[in-house]
Amino acid sequence: MKYQKARLDTRGKLRLTGKHFLLIALSIVMVFPLILTISTALKTPSDVKLNPFGLFSSFSWENITTAWTVGSFGNYFLNSFLLTVPSTLLVVVLSTMGGYAFARLPFPGRGIAFYVVVVGLLVPFFTYMIPLYFQLRGMGLLDSLLGVNLVLASTGLSFGTFFMRAFFSDLPAELDQAARVDGASEWQIFLRVMLPLVTSGIGALSVFTFLTNWNNFLVPLLYIPSGEYRPLTTGLYLFLGGRSIDIGPLAAGTLITILPVIVLFVAMQKQVTQGFLSGAVKG
Repeated sequence: MKYQKARLDTRGKLRLTGKHFLLIALSIVMVFPLILTISTALKTPSDVKLNPFGLFSSFSWENITTAWTVGSFGNYFLNSFLLTVPSTLLVVVLSTMGGYAFARLPFPGRGIAFYVVVVGLLVPFFTYMIPLYFQLRGMGLLDSLLGVNLVLASTGLSFGTFFMRAFFSDLPAELDQAARVDGASEWQIFLRVMLPLVTSGIGALSVFTFLTNWNNFLVPLLYIPSGEYRPLTTGLYLFLGGRSIDIGPLAAGTLITILPVIVLFVAMQKQVTQGFLSGAVKG
């Protein structure tokens, strides 16, 4: 019996070690391109050409300076914030209000209206991007910050409303009933009672929407034809166009593009994990 138990313990340890080894290997495969990009961006131009795969074999800010000034990544960086922050705020505010209405407010046609919103998750952007182009042009919103922000916000409203509805639906009905008995208005119930209880969902939705809009490539490319408000994604695509590709500044431009995303996700990782786990259980 002791021999069999020892064999079982050994097999369990071997399986656990194998799982850990596999996870470590997968982590290295996934992280290595990022490490290589950072290393290439921070090396001297000559070292990039002589030793492209050498990790941190030298240090220089020249590639980043070239990308920031010559490649106009400073302007692209500002444009990305001008396109991402307002559209994210729109999605979070409207989705939170919509999710509360669909979850807590009884009104005629609520079920049908919610399913209409959910249909937005099923319709791909490619099916209406061309008609939307002509509609924006007819409304005078083409090639403008307002127009692109509205498009970016509209692409995230369906998911945001569906996501926030799951959080509000799980809250006890006694909360708003007690607040109504105390004489609170619907806005007071929403702002003072319900909203503080779904902060994890709001945080997760904010980060997810910000990352999606920051990395959006097609919307700015289509609806900013002049390039006046070109963000980092399209700027990186057009960087060094018509010239020989210089890997150093290109890696620096890539690093400038992904660095805010990494910082935001690391800073809000706990809120994002809690929000999505809570939404999955509640949904």
